[in-house]
This record gives sequence, C-alpha cells and structure tokens, in this order.
Amino acid sequence: MAKELTFGYSPCPNDTYMFNAIAHGTVGVDGYKMRPVLHDVETLNHMAMDTVLDITKLSFYAWLKVKDRYQLLGSGAAMGFGCGPVLIARKLFTKAEIPGCRVVLPGQWTTAHLLFRLWAPDARQRFFTPYDRIFDELLSGRADCGVIIHESRFTFETAGFELVVDLGAWWEEITGLPIPLGGIAAKKKLGQPVIRKIDAAINRSIRRAMADPDETLPYIRQHAQEMDDMVLQAHIRTFVNDFSLALTRQGRRAIERLGSMAHAAGAI
Repeated sequence: MAKELTFGYSPCPNDTYMFNAIAHGTVGVDGYKMRPVLHDVETLNHMAMDTVLDITKLSFYAWLKVKDRYQLLGSGAAMGFGCGPVLIARKLFTKAEIPGCRVVLPGQWTTAHLLFRLWAPDARQRFFTPYDRIFDELLSGRADCGVIIHESRFTFETAGFELVVDLGAWWEEITGLPIPLGGIAAKKKLGQPVIRKIDAAINRSIRRAMADPDETLPYIRQHAQEMDDMVLQAHIRTFVNDFSLALTRQGRRAIERLGSMAHAAGAI
C-alpha cells in the first residue's frame, strides 16, 4: 500500500490550475498517494500552525511562524509584480483617516494582513472574515475599508468600490522586489529525499498546466468562486508565473525582506 501525503491548497483558480495534474493522479510521487485537501488560505494557515498537513499552501506571513517545522519548496509560489492585495472602500479615505476606520481583512495570518499592518501600523480596528465575504462586510456597513485578495481584486470596481491603496504597488515601491504572497511548504520530518520528490512533482504539475491549459478548466470551474472566463484567466496570468516554477534568488530576497520588516514591526 502506498503511503499517503496530504496536500493542502486553496480552491482559487491559480491553485487548481497548478495542481490539476496532481489532483487527478497524472503527476505524483513514487511510493506515495497525494491526497488533495482544499480550504481557503487562512484555514490552511491555521492548519499549518497545528502541523496538520504533510504539504500545504500557506501565506508567507504564516510560514514565518512555522518555518521551524515546514520547509519552503522552490515550486508553487504565488509571487510577482502587480499582484498584491488592495485596500478598498465604498468611498475614498486618505491614509491619515485609516486609523479611525474599521478594516476587514481576509485572515490574521495572510500576507495581505501583514502588508496592511506594515503600511498602516496605527490602524487598530482590524477584524477578519473569509476573503469571499469582504464585499458583504463593506456593503453592510460593518467595515469602512477592506483588504481584498484573489478574484475580488479583479471585480471590486464593477461592484462599486473605490481603490484606497494598492498594497502591492506600495511594497514594490519601497523594496523593488516582487510581492511574496504565498508558497508551498512540506513537513521537514518527511526528510530531504521525499521533499525533493514532492517539489519536483509540483513543478511537473505546473508545467503540464502551462503546456495544456484547457486540460485544467473543468477542475478550475468546479471550485472557482468567480465563473467569468476573463476573470479566471486574468487571475491565473496574475498569480502563476516564473516565480511559481522557481522562487529564484530575487524571490527568496523578497521573503527575507518581508520577514525582517515583520520582526521590526513586532508582527512576528
């Protein structure tokens, strides 16, 4: 009997696109059965805190907390330029007004939350809800501003919201580095030989998706919150790129910079 490796990732289009081949068993690790476990990224972050899954997608903010137990892989990252979270509202606010605002965020351990804390350290009225409920919190009046990620960053203007700040653009301006959103990590106790095989399998799955995107569409649509084809394609183009295939030295520098800024801000 093959041993099982639990693999957690989100139902968002970039993840289901990248890991379609693994989900359907066309790519895997010899001697192991990889079992997908799909949750939103904040649930995965909390599961990582409890060391639940063998392999998991997680926010880089969360990884900074669990890197003693999980090894970051070179493949599968969500990172790049022009892909960061954005702060939106029903009306425009100045930065000086933000500390007086109620701000809803997509999870305590999301990189979106960390970037917001770094941008607005005096904003204390923060609360959390799943990323797909941010619009509802704003429309209900329970929040004044919200930080959005995933598909929402492509639809917020159509939904009638204003851009307060692009936190990704702010990060790029002050660092000159790609925005480190999330990555894939494996339990260190699996051992280096197995971890290398997992990393290689993830890389093969991504390359297969890039070579035949149409093959991934049924799986993407099965799980997507947003079904508009143009939004799905924009989402994938934004979050799946060369950094997804290999973190590179520049990508690792971005993660290190995020960690040093988090420590300096008292966020870790």
